[in-house]
Amino acid sequence: MNKDLHMMSDKFDDDGDTAVITDVKPKTKRPPLYKVMLLNDDFTPMEFVVMVLERFFGKNHAQAFEIMLAVHEKGLAVVGVYNHEIAETKVAQVMDSARQNQHPLQCTMEKEE
Repeated sequence: MNKDLHMMSDKFDDDGDTAVITDVKPKTKRPPLYKVMLLNDDFTPMEFVVMVLERFFGKNHAQAFEIMLAVHEKGLAVVGVYNHEIAETKVAQVMDSARQNQHPLQCTMEKEE
């Protein structure tokens, strides 16, 4: 379908021979966003969680520490909201790093409502 879609109207000028042309712009929806969350466990060191937040989510030390405490106290925390591909990559990076460092840290993503 042509992006420059034009529709002819039934309206004519006084002479009855000129049609009015109106541009119709298709409405595009934004792609869905996904929340990336860290889940609490009783084994992953707090320092490791802070490092993950700094390294993979670009948080400064104070922000990372605050989020780590929220994960610890509430059981989970949203650490970022991204499009599907970026969220998937962040989850994979965290899970790979946790596995390589032998920590049971869990990271997940969920479609934002």
